[in-house]
This record gives sequence, C-alpha cells and structure tokens, in this order.
Amino acid sequence: MPPKAKPPQLMPDILLAKSSLPGSDEWQGTHHLIGHTAAVVECVTTLLEPDVLGNQLIKHFGLTCSLEQLTATAQLAAYLHDWGKANNNFQWIVRNDLKTLDPKYRRDPRQHPQMIRHEVASVLLAWEFREWLQECPHADFMIAIAAAGGHHLKLGGKQGRDTSELGDFREGTGDTCLYWYIHHPFFKKLMRYGVKKLRLPRNIDLPRPIVERWTIKEVKRTKRQAVLDAFNNWKPDKTLLAVVKALLVAGDSIGSASAQVSVNIHQWIRDELGETLTEADLQGVIDARRGQHSLRQFQIDLKEQSTRVTMARAGCGTGKTLGAYNWAQRHAVGRKLFFCYPTTGTSTEGFLDYVQDEVESVLLHSRSEVDLAIARTGEEIDNGEGTINETAQKLDSFKAWGAKVSICTVDTVLGLLQCNRRPMYCFPAIANAAFVFDEVHCYDDALFGALLRWLKVVKAPVLLMSASFLPAQVEAIRAAVGEKVEIIHGPEEIEKQPRYHFHYREEPDWERVQQELADGGKVLWVCNQVNTAIAIYQRAKDLGLNALLYHSRFRYGDRGKRHRAVIRAFKPGAPLTFWFKWYCTLIINYEADSTFLNNWCFSFLSHLIVGIPVLAVTTQVAEMSLDLSATLLVTQIADPAGLVQRLGRLNRQYCGHVCDAIFYPDPAPDKRPYTEQQKADGLALVGTFNSCNEVNQAELASWLEKLDVQSKPKDQFVLLDGAWRTYPTSLREEGNNVTAILEQDQATVARLKASELPEYTVPLPSRNIKNWDRHKKGYLIAPKDQWNYCPDIGAFELKKGTAV
Repeated sequence: MPPKAKPPQLMPDILLAKSSLPGSDEWQGTHHLIGHTAAVVECVTTLLEPDVLGNQLIKHFGLTCSLEQLTATAQLAAYLHDWGKANNNFQWIVRNDLKTLDPKYRRDPRQHPQMIRHEVASVLLAWEFREWLQECPHADFMIAIAAAGGHHLKLGGKQGRDTSELGDFREGTGDTCLYWYIHHPFFKKLMRYGVKKLRLPRNIDLPRPIVERWTIKEVKRTKRQAVLDAFNNWKPDKTLLAVVKALLVAGDSIGSASAQVSVNIHQWIRDELGETLTEADLQGVIDARRGQHSLRQFQIDLKEQSTRVTMARAGCGTGKTLGAYNWAQRHAVGRKLFFCYPTTGTSTEGFLDYVQDEVESVLLHSRSEVDLAIARTGEEIDNGEGTINETAQKLDSFKAWGAKVSICTVDTVLGLLQCNRRPMYCFPAIANAAFVFDEVHCYDDALFGALLRWLKVVKAPVLLMSASFLPAQVEAIRAAVGEKVEIIHGPEEIEKQPRYHFHYREEPDWERVQQELADGGKVLWVCNQVNTAIAIYQRAKDLGLNALLYHSRFRYGDRGKRHRAVIRAFKPGAPLTFWFKWYCTLIINYEADSTFLNNWCFSFLSHLIVGIPVLAVTTQVAEMSLDLSATLLVTQIADPAGLVQRLGRLNRQYCGHVCDAIFYPDPAPDKRPYTEQQKADGLALVGTFNSCNEVNQAELASWLEKLDVQSKPKDQFVLLDGAWRTYPTSLREEGNNVTAILEQDQATVARLKASELPEYTVPLPSRNIKNWDRHKKGYLIAPKDQWNYCPDIGAFELKKGTAV
C-alpha cells in the first residue's frame, strides 16, 4: 500500500510547541505553536526596544547595521525558530506525556526519536519558503535561518567538535517519510502572524509547490544538501550573526518560561534589565570597603586616569578590588557590572568578601548549586554537553538579568564566544555591562585568545587586573583594542614591602613545618598532583599534626565544605564556643594541675588572637581560589606564574617582616600539569632570589615580565567564526580529567533531582576509562574496583587486586 499523501490526524487537532503542564490535559495559548512563536518574537522585540538594549547593542558590539535591520533580522529568526515543529514526528512526541490519549496519537521519543531535530527541520522548511521570507523588510534571511537552526546550540557540532553536519539524521524512527502540517489551520494562522508582525507579503508566490510529504531520501540528500550548499557559499556579517544568535537563544529561553508564569514577561524584561548601577550604589560599596581609610592614589588613578579599556598591574593586598569599584564609578554607571575570575573559588571569595549585602548582586557559576564546580586549575575539565540540567541552568542564568553586579568565572562572559549555555542565556545582561577581568596573567592560550577577541569585538568598558603583564600580552591587548589603553600601576610602597625569604631544599623540610606549627603559625603546603598531596597529608597525620587536605578530587559537595574549612582555619582567632568546650574538658581532666592550666590559659589567649595552628595541604587549587594568609609556604617547583600565585597566599596580610617560603623539586616524570620547561623556569625563578634575605612582589612581577614565554593565543571561536554552526565547546585548553560519578554513589544519586546531581560528581584522570558506563545525564560512572572514596582524602585509585 503506498504511503499516505496527507499528514496523520492529530488529537487534539492543534499544533503544539510545548508539552502540557504537569497534571494537566489543557494547553495554554503559549503552548500552541503560534502562541509560543508570538511569545518569543515579542520577547526579542522587547529586548531590542531602543531604551532596553537596542541602541546599546549597536554601540556595544560596533554593529554597522541600523537598529531597524537588527530588529527585523532577529524578529525573523524568532518567527522561524520553531517552524520545524509542524511535522508529525514532533507533534506525536510532544503529546507523549498525555497518557489519556490513544497511543496512536502520541509517541515515546526514547523508542521512536524524531527523524531530525525540530530546529534543523525549521531551517529546511524555511528554505522551501525562501522567496517569500526574503521579502521581509530590512531582514537578513540567511542570518535568520542560521540563528533559528542553532537556537538549541546543537547545529554543526557534537560533543564540542565541528561536524559541519546540518543536524543528525536519526535512524530507527520507524518512519519512511516526514509529514508537514503546512495546510493546517494553525500553520495558516502562523503565516498570517508573519504578515501582520513582520510585514511579509500577503501573497505567497513560490516557484515550486510545497509538498506535505518528504521521503527519507529527500530529507537526507536533497533538502539538507541544498541548504548546506547555500551556507557554504555564504559570507555573513560575523558580529551581526553572533548578536542575533545570542538574542534568539535568550529570547527563546525567556519566551518558553512565560508559558509557566503569571507575570507580564515583557514588563519583567524591562524591569530586570533596567536594574543598573548608580553612582550611589558604587559609593556605598567603596565606603563599606575602605572603612575609615582614605583611597590610595592607585585606586583614585583607576577612576581618574583610566581609559575605556584599562590595565591595572598590582600585586596581592594592594586593594585592586576596591580600586575596581572606584573605576566602575566612571565606567559602569547606567550599566551592569561583571567581575570575572579565573576559577569559581576565587569568585566565591569575591562574592562573600566584596559585594554581598552592599549592592544587589548575584554569584554565577557553571554549576550554581555547588561552590567550586568548574574550577579549572590544571586538574579538571568540564564534562561538556549533556551533564548539566538545562532548565536549572536557564533559571539560574535569569538571576543575572536583574542583578546589578554579577560575580562569576570568566567562562560566564568569554564563554559566549564558544556558545556556552550560561553566557548565551545571560546575554541580555552581558549586552549592557562593564567588565572586570582579574588574574589575567593566569590565562592559558585559549582563554587569553578569547579575551583578545572579546576586546576586539566588544566596545564595552573593561578593566584588566593582574599581578604582572608580559610585554607580548600588553602589545596584543593594545592591538586588539585599537585605541589608547592606560596601564595603572599598584602602590609602590606596598609592592616593595619585604614579604618573602626563599629557601630551596632537595627534600621537604618537615622539621621547619613542625616548628612553625609549634610557634602558632599557619602553614600552606602546595603539591602539583593529588596523589602527592594525599601522601603528604597522611604523613602529617602520622606525625600528629593538625592538618587539612584540599584538592579537586573530592565530590563537588564535599569540596565546597573543604574549601570553607580551610578558609576558616586560616582566619585569625577561633570561635569562643570551641574554646569554652576545650577549657571545660581541661578543667575536668587536669583539675589538680594548676601549672598546666596556667600554661594553657596563656596558650588560650595566644590562639584567641592568632587562631589555631594548622597545616593545609593542597594542590594548585590554592593558587587562586584560597583567600588566606599563611606564615609559612612549602611548595613543589611549578611554573613561574603558578609559584607567584602560591606566594600570594604567604604573608598576604603583611605582618611587618618576611616569612619563609620553602621550595622543593617535583620528581614526577609525568609532564602533567607542568612541562619540564615550565618547571625549569620555575626553578630559575627560585634560584634568582634564593640568596636574597628579602623578596617583594615588585621584584617577582618584574622577573615574570622579562620571561620569554612562547605562546599562541587561540583565534577561532564558534560564535564568530563558525558561520551557520552553533554548538558549545570548551573555552579553555583541554585538561586531562573527566567528570564522573562513583559507582558506589549510584543508589544515592538515583534518588536525587537533576539539579542536585553535580554534588556527587568527581573529576578523575581520563586514563583507563574506555569501558566505563554512562549515567543517563551523561556523566561517566567510575567502577568501584578502580576508584574508592573516603570523605577525609577524597577519591583515590585502587591498585589491581586491592580490596574495596
């Protein structure tokens, strides 16, 4: 029997864009295809109103088109983005949760997936109507269909890699053809909406008939190839295309949310994006931060002598953050402000210490439920697409729309260039913001390349802060900006304070560590690899020392607790309740020993002032994510920038004299995380100052700036250089770890919500993972005969034959 020429009957006979609400068999208007399309078009239109983002976008991104052209193109993209849902595959699947329907009117996507994704289908169907759609006044049709096809960030790439495929063709759907509901009353209504809203021609005159039935062969070869040929011969306006893509992703996300909330979403957009900084907001932060002290000249210069893009070269403890808020009084009034740190731990500290309760602000992380979820310090790499609950990520990203200040990882902003989800969802906030990028000297080539491209494309106010800038970096930054870039130097009187006394040893100096603890000090010990840190920690415990272990290989939930424990342990003083309990115990046990009690009281007063002696054993997570001040640093030789960062945790709160820094070699033959050349450069740094009794921050910065570092910043990014392709990929250089769930945690994980799942993930080395299973959310599952876990030391690898 020949296949039907007409599309199958729908029940109910309406075209849906969204599934029914939980527990409901009724669909609101915005769940209809026409209702949802109109909602997204209206959201994009609101975003582009001149007093919302429209005029700012033209200026912010240096667009050469008019606001009228930008608006028309974005509206056309929004209008077309879900056209592909008007096919039988999608309409059956969207009804799957409606169990009261006869099974012949619905389909389980797990057993019968769509032949092609709906957004790819949108591109193919729009191409059939191209002559009509190209008549949309002032709109760029090619940009519109490219943006429509990529609005779910799955076009032309997979798992972070370029495939240049116009969507996957899914076998095993059980279908031999795809049916279109182009003559359905709802689709005709959609066409009339386009005529009314976008001023498309009333008459649709096409040189070909639009058929309702497409065979598999037609879809795979003829239809897709025709669009691919057009795309491959296309030279788009890169920046305009990027802006329209980001607008559509953000507009679709908030337009979809409008179906589930009762607020006026368009007024909500205006209200949230209208929350920008005032001079009074910033003055309040400045006054709270400086207390009774006057601003330093360096901080004043950041405001009075700064340019649109300014570089602040200053070391630890110089007041860069306070200076940044003073800079913002000149450059961020009427805008939002993004503070961007290299790691999540650093942004956590920035949030807790600098702006909380002082101005409306929000802390944005790639996994917002977990404090330290995407810290990239050479030990871990994000697991990529499919591991994070998309809905939770969208909702968390909406916080930035209304926040005046966002404290975030650099990925939240620069990740826009690689189509990362969070910055795409946050785009309306990013589009009217000023930016502070801290610790720039720690950026790898990929991250620094992204920063350069951002500076070249985005014409927003930017403050770059770092302990040092290499001459090549300064030159590259100035070339990217294309205008004057002022460099403001930190206070000389602070940077030249003698802070460090270097000591090189062939072996760790345990006697010196024990002496420092006996004298009431706080010791930071930094290792290059997790296994080394675990071994040092176990040795410390064997010696009876008060030690804490902190590295990346804890469950994310446990890692946040570890982070806070280390920070608390290094703060001056200790809670009185702790000391009271200790004192009561001593009274009971040593009631007759008055000499001991007198000595203890002296110890009590000392510890009340300086805190309990502690040894924190860490990995390179300490380089940026720990805001603490140690009295002794012990560290393996690492790359020079890493060593300077570690030194930034020694004598951070200047005590008036130098503190010892002990360096010893890393004998590991493994080149990760540092190459032999990087360790040789680090040893050269130590050797330069090893004979000096006093070393200061200025000397270290000067040494770094003379170092001949060969680098090649990344210069290709998906959003700007991918043309029609839109898929997320890594912003940073690839690491050597994967994010996994431990097999022994599976029973617990099975009871969790998707948003809670990241708390049980652990970064593990990417070796020997070939046969690992995957969790339904995409995470690898580490077998329990390979990896065990202890809350005290984290995940550790089992040797063959080891009992679990």
